[in-house]
Amino acid sequence: MEAPDVEIRRSLRRRRTVTAFRENGRIVVCLPSRLSKAEERRWVQVMLDRLAAQEKRRRPSDEGLLARAGELSRKYLDGRAVPTSVRWSASQQARWGSCTPSDGSIRLSARLQGLPTWVIDYVLIHELTHLLVNDHGPEFWALVGRYPRAERARGFLDGYSHAGGAASEGGEDDADHEDDLTDD
Repeated sequence: MEAPDVEIRRSLRRRRTVTAFRENGRIVVCLPSRLSKAEERRWVQVMLDRLAAQEKRRRPSDEGLLARAGELSRKYLDGRAVPTSVRWSASQQARWGSCTPSDGSIRLSARLQGLPTWVIDYVLIHELTHLLVNDHGPEFWALVGRYPRAERARGFLDGYSHAGGAASEGGEDDADHEDDLTDD
């Protein structure tokens, strides 16, 4: 496996935290300038491992999507929405997801891969709800609204769409892979 392109940014102002994110195809690790080279190597590896784990969660397999859809249905839709299949679709460029209620199949746009998990979950909830309600009427939105991050995810997707699908790769989820050096 090829080693990732990593840029180290040291800062005199950064005192206690280490952060990692993707920017322009490389991984950027921000460190306090006071760290030794050995501490730097250790923290870079810790952050690379965390970033890899986070990215794996954001790109589940089709089987992983089906399992997640089942979890979400049980939690937010009383287990009533039971898809027969859930898969990624590279051909969906105008929609985030689609559902065929007659056969229970759900497809999610591959453009969602890499977005925050809570956004993918929202699209799954939206499509699962179509297994129960065909239109976008009040009953539909009441069920979708059971997902606590529904409005936030809709806003995220709106902004992402208007930005040409090129939202910052660092973004709001940096907290998922930021660490306080005093926790050791």
